[in-house]
Amino acid sequence: MSYRVRLAPRAADDLQRLFDFLAEHNLTTAEHARDAIAKALEFLRDFPFACRKAAPDQPLLREMLIDFGHAGYVALFEIENADTITILAVRHQREDDYY
Repeated sequence: MSYRVRLAPRAADDLQRLFDFLAEHNLTTAEHARDAIAKALEFLRDFPFACRKAAPDQPLLREMLIDFGHAGYVALFEIENADTITILAVRHQREDDYY
């Protein structure tokens, strides 16, 4: 079974912000980061429960670590039902917490 992965508006804004930040320094790196994030989010279509719980009392709220460079990214997502996963936020691992 595959889940539909959708982006919350905040997550879409996060992705644009992360891309813009890298693109100011190196467009190629920004494109590679965008591709790494997209590939990781595709993984969620089939294996959302493989990711760690973001809060012990909310088993459907999860985080995915996305490897890129020396630190990478973290995607916060919610398994909404048997069909849909919503990406709530994406941040660089060195940023402040997104909760």
